[in-house]
Amino acid sequence: MIHRDLIIIGGGSTGINCAIEATKKGMDYLILEKGVLVNSLFNFPSNMTFFSTSVNLEIGEIPFISHTDKPTRKEALEYYRRLYDHYKLQIAFRRMVMSVEKINQGFKITTDKETYTCKYIIVSTGFYDKPNKMNIPGEDLSKVKHYYDEAHHYINQKVVVVGGANSACDVALETWQKGAEVTMVVRQAQLYEKVKYWILPNIQNRIQEGSIKAYFSSTLESISESEVIIHSPEGNITIDNDYVLAMTGYQPDYDLLSQIGIDIQSDEKKTPVFNLDTFESNQKNIYLAGTVLGGLHTSKYFIENSRNQAKSIINHIYG
Repeated sequence: MIHRDLIIIGGGSTGINCAIEATKKGMDYLILEKGVLVNSLFNFPSNMTFFSTSVNLEIGEIPFISHTDKPTRKEALEYYRRLYDHYKLQIAFRRMVMSVEKINQGFKITTDKETYTCKYIIVSTGFYDKPNKMNIPGEDLSKVKHYYDEAHHYINQKVVVVGGANSACDVALETWQKGAEVTMVVRQAQLYEKVKYWILPNIQNRIQEGSIKAYFSSTLESISESEVIIHSPEGNITIDNDYVLAMTGYQPDYDLLSQIGIDIQSDEKKTPVFNLDTFESNQKNIYLAGTVLGGLHTSKYFIENSRNQAKSIINHIYG
């Protein structure tokens, strides 16, 4: 059994930021990351560009240098590797947390490889690992993807993109540009109004000219190997289909939060219970940080407006 004063669950940007602040205080800490360094970012689309500027993404007093104002996924991965090396961050990769138990004055954390004990826990697990399912027939087919990597797979293929927010618009444009026949299925009556300003006019023009077909106020009814059925205001429509890219959003790992004992508010956003000043949850000495704080409101917290949380948490632990 391995002991640390502080265990941070999740090695994304927020977990790294918490580790940096813990390093500055001389704390004996460890990050438990179930995948690789900044695992969610690593699984973002290959050609993704951030909405924020590189300056607004900086943490740990280390400059984030990018070739343009908006950094790319590749540049961000390099930046976090530099932070990892500079601060000699203590991270155990490929450690899936299975359970958290209270023991004496602390906690026992069991992973799929080792068991750890600690006095404090910071949960910074984000939300990207849990896609919102459509819960329709055929969703388990291999042609259905809840994550997007790059457009090469979809050349000359009939692709249905589900969703009308940033990810869906990005995916629809990129696959169309590479030669896919793209159909969008959007639950709302229009595209999300806060789609990236350099993307929104482009996708609107492609829809208007008919290059990309879009069904608004519509949902997928079912999926088969060669077709999909779309439920639209005009009735059910069947179209030929090779792939479904379901950009339906993601949610926090509520199973883990529940297992830890963190209460969830009864509001529609299912927001975890925490102190707005210290970010301590309803469980003493267990803190929440980063996008997990927003519950289903996954756009409320992001790197840019979460950067000061780490300092508040570590100061409260020391206070």
